[in-house]
Amino acid sequence: SEALGRVLMKSLLYTLRESPEGIGTIICLNSAVYLTCEGSEVLEHLEFLENEGVEILSCGTCLDYYNLKNSLKVGSISNMYNILEVLQRAGKVLAF
Repeated sequence: SEALGRVLMKSLLYTLRESPEGIGTIICLNSAVYLTCEGSEVLEHLEFLENEGVEILSCGTCLDYYNLKNSLKVGSISNMYNILEVLQRAGKVLAF
């Protein structure tokens, strides 16, 4: 359910915000790039995490696909080379 997904994502990001230690990077792929763009219900949480030093990456191909590149509000545009590099050097990876 899309509505349940929104509730769960808000809850997850709020919880991460309460405990940002150990979080190095958040990677948004596919439709998750909407989270980092204008109109997102979780921008406040992502901006907080970014200000705490968490790197937030949005897939450039995904932003292009959804025509969102000009709407990006938090984090930076990335590509699969950079995303793979981040995943390979990560001690722990959470995938949703």
